[in-house]
Amino acid sequence: MKRVVVTGMSVISPLGDSLAGFYENLIAGKSGIKRWQFFNDSRVYSKVGGDLSDYDAKARLASFEGVIPDANFARARKLMRGAPWSTRLSVLTSIDAWLNAGLSFDRDMTRCATLLAGHNLNENYLLTNHKTFMESEPDWIDAQAALLDLDTDHASSISEVLGSRGASYTLGGACASANIALRSGIDEIRYHGHDVAVVTGAALEFSPMGLHAMALLNAITTNSFNDTPELASRPYDLRREGFVPSHGAGTLILENYDHAVARGARIYGEVLGCVAMSDANHMPNPSTEGQVATVRRLLQEANIAPEQVDFVSAHATSTPQGDVAELRAIKEVFGSHAKNLFINAPKSMLGHTCWSAPVVETIAALLQMQHGRLHPSINIDQLDPEVDLNVCANSSVLHQTRIFLKNSFGFGGINCCALWQKLERV
Repeated sequence: MKRVVVTGMSVISPLGDSLAGFYENLIAGKSGIKRWQFFNDSRVYSKVGGDLSDYDAKARLASFEGVIPDANFARARKLMRGAPWSTRLSVLTSIDAWLNAGLSFDRDMTRCATLLAGHNLNENYLLTNHKTFMESEPDWIDAQAALLDLDTDHASSISEVLGSRGASYTLGGACASANIALRSGIDEIRYHGHDVAVVTGAALEFSPMGLHAMALLNAITTNSFNDTPELASRPYDLRREGFVPSHGAGTLILENYDHAVARGARIYGEVLGCVAMSDANHMPNPSTEGQVATVRRLLQEANIAPEQVDFVSAHATSTPQGDVAELRAIKEVFGSHAKNLFINAPKSMLGHTCWSAPVVETIAALLQMQHGRLHPSINIDQLDPEVDLNVCANSSVLHQTRIFLKNSFGFGGINCCALWQKLERV
């Protein structure tokens, strides 16, 4: 079976848009949460989140001029001029990750797949056009709305800018979307003739309506931290009251191990496997049983004993039920070894980047593995008594990760988890 590794990464998040800055802010325990800036409507219960609505995509694109081929830059500039906000971030992280991987733009691009994680991505763009249609003049909506509202526009835009001509499609699985895209990227390399797969977790462009709907579902924080947003995301703390929605995008460049070695590529880590299962339940109720089944199958398929895993990058969304359900699953799968695991919660600083979370947080975990230090889980003032495992509470930890588990669990009972291991050097 072909081995699959990561050779390129890029992230745009509330904690930075460079790998070095992103890692440094994580290790420092910095929160990226603030009050929402892209709307001002007192009726909407959601007040805080990881807001990137003012991100300077134009300046970031300009930084690629003279770095990527002129033809590719021209395509990117033309495409991004009219693209929705979220699509712009997808294109930017994909270009940056391609450069980070050291891949050429004149290679055989028919062997490069483009996979986009997420669905209903341009939510605010759609509702803004709907408002124009209903309240103003139908002909004044964006003339390209029929195309740009489609999630496939993200994958097609990335494919057009990079020039990739292999498989190109979109995968949706709520908050597990990016791990599901990772799973398909592995398959594209192992079974479908691709040397490279560009896996992008797209930013969800929240709308005020979408945020209010999540508040009505009692899924997100709305009550206690509107004046102290940096304290709002607090997995494992007794005062947690719901997840904190956040903008964020990331891209992983997956590559056939032999192909990467042949070109002397830097390797961040090897993905040993990625398994998806479901709870047979359309409601967003965390299921310890479903999580246990998913991780056990993953370990079995990857031929990894539970004792070989030393770090878990947890899903840990800061919800009263979800955090402990996941820890119960970890204890059931790993048994007595669970006490030896290091576990941390990237959402404590990032908030929940939703569809892109598994990619954004995998990038964080790979950087931690590379540097030998784990970031803290912040805002743990009163540890929940049920939390009896090492969750890196409030302090970074020196640890040489060898094999880590990345959990992701989406609304609708969608579970998708991945195993990664460190490679010393090509």
